[in-house]
Amino acid sequence: MVKILLLGAQGQLGEALSPVLSSLGEVVGERVELTQPEAIQSAIARVQPDLIINSAAYTAVDRAESDRATAQAANGDAPRILAQSGIPLVQISTDYVFDGTKNCPYLETDATAPLGVYGQTKLAGEQAIQQYSDRYTIIRTAWVYGAGKTPNFVKTMLRLGKEREEIRVVSDQVGCPTWTVDLASAIATLISQEARGIFHYTNSGVASWYDFAIAIFEEAQALGVPLAVKRIIPITTPEYPTPAKRPAYSVLSTAKITPLLTSPPPHWRKSLRKMLSQFLG
Repeated sequence: MVKILLLGAQGQLGEALSPVLSSLGEVVGERVELTQPEAIQSAIARVQPDLIINSAAYTAVDRAESDRATAQAANGDAPRILAQSGIPLVQISTDYVFDGTKNCPYLETDATAPLGVYGQTKLAGEQAIQQYSDRYTIIRTAWVYGAGKTPNFVKTMLRLGKEREEIRVVSDQVGCPTWTVDLASAIATLISQEARGIFHYTNSGVASWYDFAIAIFEEAQALGVPLAVKRIIPITTPEYPTPAKRPAYSVLSTAKITPLLTSPPPHWRKSLRKMLSQFLG
């Protein structure tokens, strides 16, 4: 039986990955401090896996701007150590490796140009893997949310929607919300096919953060959730300044991965409805 070392098993994606990976082999979930090379090497030596999945990362996008060393250790150096082990590796990456200046979905072959430290360190991890391994699968995704314990945009909007009558949400950043359950299923499919290289996966469709917020409130109300919010105000990125610059357009093309899947990526609104039904049920 294949033994899979899952890093980040307690995280948002890891929680969704564990159940679907169980059909592929024995899953060993490890909470490893990615900034400590010896901890990574010790986990590999202890588990002796046939496959490593790295769903862990330093994801504090704004904090990374003032904490480059930690972000680089976790997002750039740790993947290099994993790749140097010689064990097949699945690495989760991000839309933030792009600068957002395109106006059509990003292909896996498009030039990368991250705007901030988070994207730069995630790209460094991608490049290190490609340098040290030829048995890798890098999956870039975006706007990920799930029903587990990890905070995310959906949960934040639900909380604010119960507390406030007016909420202001950025409307000029466009991407695609992605449910962890759909992403985990796609990852498991790639693993079962031993697909190698870089792939993009998100749910289908396009939305701004404002569109996403509106949909969250509409779906929550349809499920009977009492909300205080009466006005959702669209604002521009300059009206909500953050330490890190974010891509204005980060829609990822799923044309490469779709033929490998059992079915095309579901529309984001459909998946949001399913997630909320589970989360609020």
